[in-house]
Amino acid sequence: MFKRIAVMTSGGDAPGMNAAVRAVVRAALDRGVEVYGIRQAYAGLLAGNMELLTSREVSGIIQRGGTILQTARNEEFKTKAGQSRAKRNLHQRGIEAVVVIGGDGSLRGALALECLGFPVIGVPASIDNDINGTNMSIGVDTALNVIMDALDRIRDTATSHTRAFIIEVMGRNCGYLAITAALIGGAEIVITPEQHVPMEEVAQALSNAYSRGKSHAIAVIAEGASYRTADLSNYLTNERSVGFEIRLIILGHIVRGGSPTAFDRLLATRMGVKAVELLLDGQTGLMVGLDGRDMVGIPIKDATGTMRPLNESFFAMHNFLSR
Repeated sequence: MFKRIAVMTSGGDAPGMNAAVRAVVRAALDRGVEVYGIRQAYAGLLAGNMELLTSREVSGIIQRGGTILQTARNEEFKTKAGQSRAKRNLHQRGIEAVVVIGGDGSLRGALALECLGFPVIGVPASIDNDINGTNMSIGVDTALNVIMDALDRIRDTATSHTRAFIIEVMGRNCGYLAITAALIGGAEIVITPEQHVPMEEVAQALSNAYSRGKSHAIAVIAEGASYRTADLSNYLTNERSVGFEIRLIILGHIVRGGSPTAFDRLLATRMGVKAVELLLDGQTGLMVGLDGRDMVGIPIKDATGTMRPLNESFFAMHNFLSR
């Protein structure tokens, strides 16, 4: 039975991380276990930047975006020496296990600690929804709602001026946000890292919308597409007329911020509680995942082995829904 554990948030911030931290702290305290918060992720772990968290420290944070523990990137932890030092710092504080809340890189860090014999449980938090072993990661639903709201607002002004908008969303390696946003936002065309779409095909889709008499058109592109959004905008503006006046919007980090949705708050809360339950059951090296309606534990090595693939049926649906 552990008497003292720690929790950290790592990698890119995601709405709902604070709700997960709150759940870990209060679930552990309910079972008589102390919780330390590691500030600034693995950088803070190496610097010994940890402090005791009480129920009051996590009061009033469930609705806040970002992470009160902050996050930072760190190259030293990727080395064997850095990992050994991190483990030593944890032992010096009497910390017996860690809950790591974050994306693929963060979970790989957790796996490194596990390989050193230090108990860990991972909690998936990534707006890209690219982590294997869970139907949904913390932050995805909020990010999609932000994008959907932006698309709805942009469509209003696009219709007023008979314009086509190119909207760039986050997704360096994974196009989940782009394809899902295109489906729920009624976009005419979508470009993701997984599926290359020639610029001419984008132009044709927008031109077809104009020819059908539409008063607007929207193209959604992931930041990790095979060409830059600015280059696409320039092509449609200066080289290939599509009928519409072209405008470019880059949503960028707006998608990461804001208060988490009800879904993300509940998901993060359930995952945080499950992480503590797994640890106190003597399990380690697992990531909490949403499987249907149930919270399950899967090996972190399975979750980080490959990127979660996109649902190919989304592209097929978009092809006929966008006509």
